[in-house]
Amino acid sequence: MKKLVFAAGALCALVVGGLVIWPIGKVPASITQTGDVQRGAYLARVSGCISCHTNSEAGGAALAGGAGLTTDFGTFFPPNLTTDKENGIGGWTVEQFAKAVRQGISPSGEPYYPAFSYPFYADFTDQDIADLWAAFQTVPPVAEAAPEHEVRFPFDQRWGLKLWRAAYLYDPPTEPIDEKNAQWNRGRELVRGAAHCGACHTPRNIGGGRLLDAVFAGNEALPGGSKAPSITPNSLAERGWTVSNLAYALRTGVTPSGDAFGGSMVEVVQGNTRFLSPNDLEAMAVYLLDGDEPRADRVAQGEGAAANKGM
Repeated sequence: MKKLVFAAGALCALVVGGLVIWPIGKVPASITQTGDVQRGAYLARVSGCISCHTNSEAGGAALAGGAGLTTDFGTFFPPNLTTDKENGIGGWTVEQFAKAVRQGISPSGEPYYPAFSYPFYADFTDQDIADLWAAFQTVPPVAEAAPEHEVRFPFDQRWGLKLWRAAYLYDPPTEPIDEKNAQWNRGRELVRGAAHCGACHTPRNIGGGRLLDAVFAGNEALPGGSKAPSITPNSLAERGWTVSNLAYALRTGVTPSGDAFGGSMVEVVQGNTRFLSPNDLEAMAVYLLDGDEPRADRVAQGEGAAANKGM
């Protein structure tokens, strides 16, 4: 019996050791494009970088670290993204930045927790990255580290995230569909990618992975006790949403009934969508209300088939 226990322990140690040293990610190609600061700032707003990494309620400096996000796995604190070399990203290269944003992997090779919505940014182009990088270089340094995550065992073991990535990391279906027009495809790119609507409006399993057969079906268990309603085309239409009033609500927070968004959607409007152009807001509304997303395309481009971009 002792030999059996010893053998089992040795096997576990080998498995864990293998996971710890298992390399993940791909080395990004050199990014040589000149970044557009204004476009990068716009993309940072769309993607939620500023609202997430700024603790506005506590009067924190822009991008110096966000308020804690309390989940079933623990509390996660968005890190400092200012140009401070010790506490922020001032010592990074643009390629390290690209790997973090698109693959969810730190400069030291560690996987980031999926509280960071990097799975939705995997299709950002090199120009997108260059623009974001240029915008982040304009942020004044803040010499203050964000708090450490407060995550209980075993979720505090980052090597376990390699298993999570193998099971739940999917390529976002943001590629244009040939038979659709430019507006619909722009809406798809934003909703499925940068704006990461599915991060909140899709239910998750016990491991924190999105249920990809229920995309946009709503989530009753958001961090902090909030809820996100279904935003499938049928659900939106049944609740009286149209392209015009949905685009208006994403800009103002005011619903068709004259009420205002509640819960975490207040932060989304205030920090993100109210800064979007009228054309982009209308494109998002068109896409969300269309309901003509081919099932075969969903499966082929990431909803049901792992692309493992960060593996």
